[in-house]
Amino acid sequence: MERRYVDVVVMSDLHLGTYGCHADEIVTYLKSITPRILVLNGDIIDGWQFSKRYFPVSHMQVIKEIMSLLGNGTRVIYITGNHDEMLRRYTDLEMGNFQLTDKMVMEINGKMTWIFHGDVFDATTRGSAKMLARLGGHGYDLLILLNSFINWGLKLVGREKMSFSKKVKNSVKKAVSWIADFEQTAAELAIEKKYDYVICGHIHQPQHRVIETREGKVTYLNSGDWIENLTALEYINDEWKIFHYNAKDFEAQKAMIVKMEKKLPELNVLTNEINMFITSLKLKAD
Repeated sequence: MERRYVDVVVMSDLHLGTYGCHADEIVTYLKSITPRILVLNGDIIDGWQFSKRYFPVSHMQVIKEIMSLLGNGTRVIYITGNHDEMLRRYTDLEMGNFQLTDKMVMEINGKMTWIFHGDVFDATTRGSAKMLARLGGHGYDLLILLNSFINWGLKLVGREKMSFSKKVKNSVKKAVSWIADFEQTAAELAIEKKYDYVICGHIHQPQHRVIETREGKVTYLNSGDWIENLTALEYINDEWKIFHYNAKDFEAQKAMIVKMEKKLPELNVLTNEINMFITSLKLKAD
């Protein structure tokens, strides 16, 4: 499969280091594109649940593919989220094609696009509620793990996969209302700031819609996640589109990844490479 050229790609909520992360699919997608700009919009590495006991080779491969794109000329902009907030101490670092920041404004074809993760609107990620949010994250991860086992059984008997967490969120009125409030709040702020587009992550809900108030209108976009929805935003042919990963479109590509993973260096070698990269960031900060 040939790589597709894309002007801008926005991905968020990969949650590397958790059981729910679809790392193989992320690698397959990254191998299929050549973006001019790749925006990683928060919660890429899950620092809340990170453990040395669970960080598979496939998760390291995601980082390796991002670094490969970086080395081949793609500009990579890493916007921090609540799960990777440990990186916020290095905000506004720039090294070659790599930039680390908390938020950004991008001008594309004369249109102003405001991009940030979105946890600033979520009271559960701050103060005393933060511990409950962390516990909830662990519970969510266990639910995803249980769901994967059940889906494996459903696949054996020829049944469609299901998502427990998505069903719960869609059926609970408070969750639906919270998502709507999140989108409205982001849109109102963007309108106030005279932006044409606002892009968020955080709520794991892919979206592309125009929101209008008395003050004006803005196009609200959300890149979704790579836990349940497996989505990204792509700016191509002068418009934003939501990319939905479909395994059938990448069968040949997935076969290539399995073959390549057998040749990967040992995990500790890759870990050393990442540590060296982080160390260079620290030195730059000093």
